[in-house]
Amino acid sequence: MFFHQDATFDQLSIHRVGNKSQEEFYILSEQPVPLENDDVLPPLLMQYFMSPFAKVNEVYRLFHPNGELALNEIYHFTKQFFNEQLAFHEYSQQIAKHLYEVCMHPKIKPGEVYVVSLKNVQIEGENYDAVGIFKSENKETYLKVYPNQGGFQLDYEEEAININKLDKGVIIVNVEEEEGYKVLVVDQTNKTEAVYWKDDFLKIKIRNDDFNQTGNYLKVYKNFVNEKLDDMFELEKADKIDLLNKSLNYFKEKETFDQEEFEEEVIGNPIAATMFNDFRSGFEDEFDSPFQSSFDIADKAVKKMEASYKTVLKLDKNFHVYLHGKREYIEKGFDEEKGMNYYKLYFENES
Repeated sequence: MFFHQDATFDQLSIHRVGNKSQEEFYILSEQPVPLENDDVLPPLLMQYFMSPFAKVNEVYRLFHPNGELALNEIYHFTKQFFNEQLAFHEYSQQIAKHLYEVCMHPKIKPGEVYVVSLKNVQIEGENYDAVGIFKSENKETYLKVYPNQGGFQLDYEEEAININKLDKGVIIVNVEEEEGYKVLVVDQTNKTEAVYWKDDFLKIKIRNDDFNQTGNYLKVYKNFVNEKLDDMFELEKADKIDLLNKSLNYFKEKETFDQEEFEEEVIGNPIAATMFNDFRSGFEDEFDSPFQSSFDIADKAVKKMEASYKTVLKLDKNFHVYLHGKREYIEKGFDEEKGMNYYKLYFENES
């Protein structure tokens, strides 16, 4: 869990980065922004920069595709700054120049880059120093109304920033340096753009903790039921929903995941369990994210995945049947006379 309420700004530098592929340029400021004697701006900036991270659960690591962490530019410069080998403003300039070098997709928008050093950032119950890197790309027009000679005057400001809409941001927490730090990310990238912020600029990967183990396991099992079980078994839609319900109930009711127990209580078929293990191994290899045979279940990850689990039978445009359990109380058939499928439901009470 991440908390920023007690965090404070130490230093702030602002630069502007254009799109290199469009022959735009970057503009580096000569010195940090003075904040010492301003009581209004720091709280507004804190809201703009930090509030979007309040609901972020995923923790990432900086990494490099060839396995040499030191070749990650963000890691290299951030480590130098944390170890007092690089002054803050010079650090911010190096960050801006690196961002410019990866802005090669034609749809990447130019914008201001804010680099902030932070004190008392709390993550997972401990306080640390951190750095924040934020980028504003989308600007808006604001109306301003103010009193004037017994009435009101109307004015406007173009190219202004909405402090409730952070486009992109990253917080790098000064802990677990050798593993690539703890990294939190916000990215509101339009889906038509290249995902340059995470992949090219930061080069990050998910930290494989209980939250991600829980969420990824549910995600992989859902994909397995929907995509692969049909290769071996003839399953009706209701059967698949029942299997998904069982998996979700397992994660809701248990505190700790156990692989053998899951295969026995949820999958319940040795052939299907073998198929799932092969399917799961493919995910582990593709994303370099191995599953543990036992891990603590993260309730927040279960709640997040629950929204993506479909437990509804949609029958033409007339009926929706919600299945929460008791698969044996629903039967599917075909009416020869009507030439239509039907479901038969058994129940005791109506409400």
